[in-house]
Amino acid sequence: MTERSEITKTWKLFIGGAFPRSESGRVAPVKDLTDRSGGKALAYAAQASRKDLRDAVEAARAAQEKWAASSGYLRGQIIYRLAELLDGRREELIEAVRMSGRVGKSKARTEVEVAIDRTLSFAGWCDKLDSVVGGRNAVAGPFHCFSQIEATGVVAVFAPEEFPLIGFLTLVLPAIACGCSVIAMPSSVEPIPALIVAECAPSADIPPGVLNVLTGLREELVPVVAAHRDIDAVVASVEPEMAKILQLGVAENLKRVRLVDPQAKFLEDLAWSSPSAFQAVTEVKTVWHTVGL
Repeated sequence: MTERSEITKTWKLFIGGAFPRSESGRVAPVKDLTDRSGGKALAYAAQASRKDLRDAVEAARAAQEKWAASSGYLRGQIIYRLAELLDGRREELIEAVRMSGRVGKSKARTEVEVAIDRTLSFAGWCDKLDSVVGGRNAVAGPFHCFSQIEATGVVAVFAPEEFPLIGFLTLVLPAIACGCSVIAMPSSVEPIPALIVAECAPSADIPPGVLNVLTGLREELVPVVAAHRDIDAVVASVEPEMAKILQLGVAENLKRVRLVDPQAKFLEDLAWSSPSAFQAVTEVKTVWHTVGL
């Protein structure tokens, strides 16, 4: 019997609910960083171009209004289903996190379990955030004053390099939960956990365009995101030189930017499961109404 050839997977982009190849035609190896020989290629990942980013923004913009208009209950059910699907691929996720070379199998298992639990937490916030953060305001005078939470719009997310699953979900899901659509750039070192999330998205009934995932070089994508006028906000866990490019770029078009420390305690910090996680991707609308006599 002849020996079978090993098939190395090539992961594609996730744009508008589909899995296209990069317009650039480029791919790069994703290495097993636990391999002492220098890193065996586990798979290959597409390298997104400026054109791919433009396509993702168009898909996100087309999907955002309808997604924001959907009920918080529906969004919560969809994110809950995503947690179920991730739980079903738990062992695959553990192995992908372990091969990032940062943690052993035991800590990789902990990271995956916390990531799934946090996904459930964000599902629960979908129909409760407005009640907790919004509400009736006390004012002097014959007025009713109400504040309610609204989604910022189209959000670009740069996930941390060192936390390929928990960091990705922690920064992406608050935006999706409150009604934003997202263009997410996962860890360029170990993107496979985030790409597994992308594979689960259609089965979780996340509408096409609500979540878009682009793998590639940050030095190419960060300046394009900063300059793009149809992106409303950026949440980025990047190194200082990339953060500076973002800050200078968005000063011209007035995007909202939240910079997250790449070494943030994504596993331990309970603030990531609180309403403060939504601050960068929501707006507060206040309505005044006179009291009838």
